[in-house]
Amino acid sequence: MSAIVSISALLIGSALLLLAGGLHGLLLPLRGLHEGFSDSSLGLLGAGWAAGYMIGCLVVPIIVKRVGHTRSFGALCSLAGITLLLNLLLMEPLAWILLRSLSGFCFAGAAMIVESWLNERTTPKTRGRVFGIYTMINLGATTLGQMLLTLGDPTGFVFFVIGSIIYSLALLPTALSTAASPQPLTQARLDPKLLWRNSPIAVLAIFMVGISNGTFGTLGAVYGRRVGLEVSDVAIMMSLALLAGALVQIPVGYASDRLDRRLVLVAMALLAMAIGFTLTMFGGQSAVVTIALITAFGGMIYSMYPVILAHASDHAEPGDFLKTSGGLLLIFGTGTMVGPVVAAPLMSATSPSALFQITAAAHLSIIVFAIWRMTQRAALASEDKTDFVVNIASARFATPETSVLDPRSPDEPQNEDPSYRDPVEDEVPADEEAPRP
Repeated sequence: MSAIVSISALLIGSALLLLAGGLHGLLLPLRGLHEGFSDSSLGLLGAGWAAGYMIGCLVVPIIVKRVGHTRSFGALCSLAGITLLLNLLLMEPLAWILLRSLSGFCFAGAAMIVESWLNERTTPKTRGRVFGIYTMINLGATTLGQMLLTLGDPTGFVFFVIGSIIYSLALLPTALSTAASPQPLTQARLDPKLLWRNSPIAVLAIFMVGISNGTFGTLGAVYGRRVGLEVSDVAIMMSLALLAGALVQIPVGYASDRLDRRLVLVAMALLAMAIGFTLTMFGGQSAVVTIALITAFGGMIYSMYPVILAHASDHAEPGDFLKTSGGLLLIFGTGTMVGPVVAAPLMSATSPSALFQITAAAHLSIIVFAIWRMTQRAALASEDKTDFVVNIASARFATPETSVLDPRSPDEPQNEDPSYRDPVEDEVPADEEAPRP
């Protein structure tokens, strides 16, 4: 408990960040539909977010090293709030796509900074518990942010202003915290040869899951509105899908620790395809049925990432967890850019159910390749596997710093730089006079 109290300001800041992010992410497609944006434009919003998020994971560590954690976090939160207000002022698809890229950049950087502070304040003994509490808080905050849309009309200006205010509030806990700034941020590095050598199925599956999750995460709200659901129903639907993904990870993790993880992945992909096919047949006929099916669908697709990461970790060399998870994160992000761009025009040309044709194609690729790989490499014994870790942030908000906080990462910090000194700490305090020459 004392460890949790010591990082309470960081957890509050993270919760506020995810609260605004959940509201922001669902508000834009709903408002874009009202403004008459095409499905292709709305799909590019998701691609823009993913691109900005990946760039943020690569660039923000450089910015933090120059100006420090506190200044960087404050600037990114402020810029995210400004971006949301500009969405309200600039009701044009191209402007929204560019702004969505900028918000993805800001969100990735702000999340990395919070996680970096958490990494600094935890020990190998407490890391697992802190990671679990952190992910649960983020899940609750994201869900609450989406559910805020059930309280009003997204066609006005109120939710844009509320989201911007929450982004601004998110910077206060860290700005007022007396905690010392941590080491420089971890940068994700992609080593395709290493990843493919360790686990070919992890490389292909993580890309396909990125396509599936990116497509649904971006266009799920569009699907809901196109089949006749009310705004409140769409908010409930998307929130329940996220919650189901978190809950399903518990039995999935239990099974994957005892069975071949590839077999578990195949079973989940088959179930996701079956549910998607059912949605193409019955989706929209009843709000209750549609929401129930989408909830089950979310339970499957949002539980695949941790299984893939665990399988890749099983075959990684000791000490390579950060390289593995960081590389898979970048491949996942690439998939999230591709999925919405492909699915949105198909939805416009055919029907909203085309969303599930794209996800089915991704899941079928996983099934075929995983079955083939099971004939090429024997499954590991249960005692040789790494522990499965429930990773609620994995669907959308994982960063390289999330991997450092993960209990499976090495006990020794991987981003330690003895020469690093925070720029803010090097300055003379305001109430002290600088020494005269």
